[in-house]
Amino acid sequence: MPRYLTLIRIDEQKDQDKAPSPELMERMGKLLEEITKAGVMLDTAGLRPTAEGTRVTWADGKLSYTDGPFTETKEVIGGYSLIQAKDKAEALEWTKRFLELHEDHWTITAEVREIAEP
Repeated sequence: MPRYLTLIRIDEQKDQDKAPSPELMERMGKLLEEITKAGVMLDTAGLRPTAEGTRVTWADGKLSYTDGPFTETKEVIGGYSLIQAKDKAEALEWTKRFLELHEDHWTITAEVREIAEP
């Protein structure tokens, strides 16, 4: 079965003060339990703010390091999931269900990409 990586993109500058509500966390917990029991979820996690990150760039034969926050970037990866689904339609269905758990004031984009297998 193919594996899919879902990248959860958020506007960190806009959403930095929005902590998930207890109700949202409860709904997420139930969906996580369901997707795990279905044998689909391989791994998932949220990511710490970009202020705690470092970008490493290789350009012109040299490495450079840039400490966060990355203010020039409006949209950042806020979390991810790695699932194993029968096809892209199933991966998109799980992603839809995850996004619909959120309250209306959230703005979240999920990028779903199949992992290239050797």
